[in-house]
Amino acid sequence: MLTIGVFDNGRYGNNSHGDVRKRKIRVRLSTLDTNHVYVNSYSLIVLLPGGAKRMGEIEIAMIFSYSSWLSLMQSYTSPILPRMHYVRTFGPTQQDILRHIAMKIVTIWLARSEPPLGHEVVQFMLDSDTHMWSIRRSKANWFRLIVFLSHATTIFCWLDGISTWVHPPTTVLVHALLIAIVFFPYLILPTVFMYSFLILLLRFRNRPMVPHDMDPKMSYVDMVNLDKIDEEFDGFPTTRANEVVRIRYDRLCALVGRAQTLLGDVVAHGERLKALFSWRDPRATGIFALICLVVPLVFYAMSFKGFVLLGGFYHMRHPRFRDDMPSILSNFYQRLPSFSNQIM
Repeated sequence: MLTIGVFDNGRYGNNSHGDVRKRKIRVRLSTLDTNHVYVNSYSLIVLLPGGAKRMGEIEIAMIFSYSSWLSLMQSYTSPILPRMHYVRTFGPTQQDILRHIAMKIVTIWLARSEPPLGHEVVQFMLDSDTHMWSIRRSKANWFRLIVFLSHATTIFCWLDGISTWVHPPTTVLVHALLIAIVFFPYLILPTVFMYSFLILLLRFRNRPMVPHDMDPKMSYVDMVNLDKIDEEFDGFPTTRANEVVRIRYDRLCALVGRAQTLLGDVVAHGERLKALFSWRDPRATGIFALICLVVPLVFYAMSFKGFVLLGGFYHMRHPRFRDDMPSILSNFYQRLPSFSNQIM
């Protein structure tokens, strides 16, 4: 990772102000092509309590070269941290203490340089405030999660479209593919990896040619109001007025309340599965035990290939043979008990 910090020397002359941050530019070296010259201009955008402000522009030329191709490839398989970090792992508290001690040592060392650098430079370069609460960062991470899950959602929507015959030719082709997979299972892994290779080959032409930098749009700098940005710059303990703190507290309670509900729903799904084996609902567990007894007999009488074919054809049956109500398995699962009712 190449990190370039731009500051305004606030200690020049008799000025006692610290170094004013301008921008931090980060470029991951693994995203650069070897022996290729990159010349890019970066806007110096800094986040202030009054919002994002453009402080200028800087042009950087860089080239990524290596001395040994074998060492470069070997670095992808090497651990990121030293061996003792994995042998005797520090806890979160010990890591925070060690991080603060290292920050103090670096600050003392840089204060003796010429020109001297203050502690605000070290804190800014080491991201010492990333653990502080920020609605802006929370929104950015949330939408990062949404983008990540959107790929899985796209696959599920595609499978749902196949099972509901949205595009009949595609559904017929999937039926043929299912038959080929069942009768020739040894072709599954070669087919998957071959398709992956072809997809990567097609996407090679559209690969990013410009190294990525800190993105103000992805950081949601312009998507939040000034009060939320000012909350991010507020110290600990707070120095704002009581009315401002009350408004922020109410807003935080609303956000955490939704997250609390989502967390409870996720935990409830796992508790329902656990309830099948704990006899919390004796009738549901009895039905499940009976199913566990019958299924081996069915598999003994029917080949696994036939079961996969019947299951696949049943899942992709025509909408004429479908019902608008939830399936039996879904109804059975939703009626399993969880510990949600025992929480006060």
